[in-house]
Amino acid sequence: MHIPSVFYIFVTLGGAVKLHGIMFEDINYSGDGGLYAELIRNRAFQGTSSVSPLSQPLSSALPLSMNVAGGSGTVGFSNPGYWGISVKVQNYQGSFYVKGSYSVGTGSDWTQYNFTLTPTTTATSSNNTFSITYDASVSRKVLNGVSGSLDFNLISLFPPTYKDRENGMRVDLMEALADLKPSFLRFPGGNNIEGNSAPDYWKWNNTVGPLANRPGRPGTWDLDMESVLATFSGLYLSKTVVSQSALQPYVDEFMDELEFLMGSPSTKNGALRASLGYPDPWKINYVEIGNEDNLNNGQKSYSAYRFSAFYNAVKEKYPDITIIASTSGMSLPGNAGQDYYVYNRPNLLVDQFDYFDHFSRGRKTLIGEYANIEQDAKGDPGVDWNIARPTFPWWTGAVSEAVFLIGAERNSDVVIGASYAPLLCNLNSYQWVPDLIGYTADPSLTVLSTSYSVISLLSSVRITNTLPVSGDSLRPGYWVAGINSNTGLHILKTAVYNGNGDLPMAITFAAVGEGAIAVLTVLTAPSGISSNAIGSDVVKTTTQTLTAGTGGTFTFSLPNLCVSVLEVKSSSAGP
Repeated sequence: MHIPSVFYIFVTLGGAVKLHGIMFEDINYSGDGGLYAELIRNRAFQGTSSVSPLSQPLSSALPLSMNVAGGSGTVGFSNPGYWGISVKVQNYQGSFYVKGSYSVGTGSDWTQYNFTLTPTTTATSSNNTFSITYDASVSRKVLNGVSGSLDFNLISLFPPTYKDRENGMRVDLMEALADLKPSFLRFPGGNNIEGNSAPDYWKWNNTVGPLANRPGRPGTWDLDMESVLATFSGLYLSKTVVSQSALQPYVDEFMDELEFLMGSPSTKNGALRASLGYPDPWKINYVEIGNEDNLNNGQKSYSAYRFSAFYNAVKEKYPDITIIASTSGMSLPGNAGQDYYVYNRPNLLVDQFDYFDHFSRGRKTLIGEYANIEQDAKGDPGVDWNIARPTFPWWTGAVSEAVFLIGAERNSDVVIGASYAPLLCNLNSYQWVPDLIGYTADPSLTVLSTSYSVISLLSSVRITNTLPVSGDSLRPGYWVAGINSNTGLHILKTAVYNGNGDLPMAITFAAVGEGAIAVLTVLTAPSGISSNAIGSDVVKTTTQTLTAGTGGTFTFSLPNLCVSVLEVKSSSAGP
């Protein structure tokens, strides 16, 4: 339905940004105000909004709405977005629901109006607001003696989205993630699974269907990726634990979710998926039960009954799914995997280069969260959670993360994957630093951190089969060697940490002879404390072509505090 002429919708350039009702959302505003492209803040008046329910709400899921009344003349409201709105010469798709009797619209029923907004000028900053106004004289509704009264709800405005998907994701952030060539997505992630207190855990069936029928929830904190599906396991962040006798409904709810994703259209929940336009089932290979269940008074109940209740139910119906416990170090049934989290200082992260060498080869491990978060300190103490941390990752920390990742990659028979955390951070409001990607309402101000550069390089070249190496004890170089069976590349990934001058390298592969051609890519930064920030990128990338000498040896040197990838082209592998 087109918008009636009585409504005037526009973006005000350079308007003062004021905070309206705020819903407690994901950490660092990584979802709303971040990856999710919606520009209107608190669009359905949830959370702390000072509004009242109507006797006839938009839906039972969205019972609150905003009443606007003004007698005569122009009345309306504005929204500042998430610390501003980026305005460009492009199409913005919007919609809103309105209820009330007015001359050019409907009667007392809720009506949705859709519109396209195309600014003619690109704003010089993101200090802009979104407004809807109307002539109150055309409304015949009177509230408390004041005419011109209308009710509004679910007010939405989207810029162009990633792959032009309706209700989609922010383009620049999704492209940044796509450029990392990620392999898996753990969803929902982290504390978002648990919720702060009952009953606000993640409920999959509340995310299905039209937006007007989705109630949302208080938060806590499309790229061809493997799904690692996480579920609430009966532990809230408030330390409330679901008793054993009351746990079964939560297990049943998760089994319904798996049926929704994997069941045939002949099943109850598979039919629901098919009705939404997805007749073919998805394939889920990994599920994770809970999030950090060793914390918040959760370990005893998790080990005693909560993990096994989910594990047994999933294994019985889906025996091929790998089931991952949300913590490590506990006794696990069957072939269950475990999740390992590590936040550390650079030296201590480097010390874990060989950590996975000592793992049982039959037990899979997911590195669900890792990051270097504090500067080194005398005596290499552990993380001090009470001190201030840098806003952005810095180069020494990024190299230490590379050492840790290389150690994990050379143990890829037991390590499922690794994910940096937290991933995203709205630089206007955050609860945790440092983070991989920082951003504001203005996409031109997005910060891709030094850690992002490291992950981008290491992820861009994939090893499918690791190779044994000699000289592995030569420090300060840390490396993994392998081949990619799809491309035929021979690969060496190296990080140099705390070296003294350049590190000479003489590299041979058993199947590579004299005259072979390789490409060496090296990342460096001006100093160990260098950080990327708004408007700056300190990471330098150099690329050179090498030719193997006698015996198929590649000789080169690597500077201290660098991360590198050597790729030997299969077409020139030599005799």
